[in-house]
Amino acid sequence: MMFADLVDMDDFRQRLLELGIDLPADTSPERCASLVRAAQPVDGLPELIDVLCADGVTLHPDVRRAVELILMS
Repeated sequence: MMFADLVDMDDFRQRLLELGIDLPADTSPERCASLVRAAQPVDGLPELIDVLCADGVTLHPDVRRAVELILMS
């Protein structure tokens, strides 16, 4: 769910689902990043990461961790 400019794990999972990556509910940031990396290449993922890292977007700490781990791959 998204409140104001906060992107939480539910919102992140929904955005990834729109890209074709289905994540189970209550996925840890580490597991999320692992599943995203395993699904590579994913059309639209770089653009999604750019949007999430843009100024003015507040990420839930779990989403921030998942994004950091995805970028490390």
